[in-house]
Amino acid sequence: MASRPKRRPRILTVQSVRSLSPHMIRVTFAGPELEGFPLNHEGANCKLVLPRDGESRDDFDAYFAPDGPEEKVHPVRTYTVRAFREEGRELDIDFVAHGDEGPATRWAQTAKPGSFLGFFGPSQPKMTEFYADWYLVAADLSAMPVAEATLEAMPDSAKGIAIFEVPSEDDIREITTPEGIEIKWLIHPDAHAPSSAQVDFIKALDWRPGVVQTCIAGESSVIRTLRDYLHNDRKLPKKDTYISGYWKIGLVEDEHQKMKRAEAA
Repeated sequence: MASRPKRRPRILTVQSVRSLSPHMIRVTFAGPELEGFPLNHEGANCKLVLPRDGESRDDFDAYFAPDGPEEKVHPVRTYTVRAFREEGRELDIDFVAHGDEGPATRWAQTAKPGSFLGFFGPSQPKMTEFYADWYLVAADLSAMPVAEATLEAMPDSAKGIAIFEVPSEDDIREITTPEGIEIKWLIHPDAHAPSSAQVDFIKALDWRPGVVQTCIAGESSVIRTLRDYLHNDRKLPKKDTYISGYWKIGLVEDEHQKMKRAEAA
């Protein structure tokens, strides 16, 4: 039986919830619990500890007390810090809305001001140095937060292309990028069916000369194919390529993380 987390999470309170598109929800947290939150960590991973259905805040808080139960009873999911505003102690996290299949999606789709969850992190941002002649960014819905944060952090002079694969045209929205970044939207209606759209598009690119940095994340089979292409065919140095599988068709997060650890061993 797994033991409960040894560290106590920040217990965050929802300030507002809004729909960015039919399949993306932005939840903004605010409050004194965000005092001292590290700056410039947009795009970094974090762990969300989700309350059980119907669990009160008092019971959730008591679980993490020194004399709380030992067993792990709360789902934990990996998400991305989308934005943090120090002046208002406000934190944005974007959730994919794809029905009620997972605990994080269910939580986000019913969240309202006053809702709560636990927060661990953040880790370090994925890209902190920008030195390329051009940039290649690619993401499905799950990775749009890290892709958007990376685009916003780029220098104004950055050039390149950003590819977003979404379920419908209604999910196409305004994205903040440097003027020299071209945006391409790909439509793939069924996220549970394999897609080669990003792979086909990237392989067909007119490859530009010079140093390229990548920020690519999404479904693991897509990522595996792109990693092979970029590292072995295009010979891009690994230090210039952030490329990561965020989920896999047919697996819940715990199973996916186990698969990733096995592949890295």
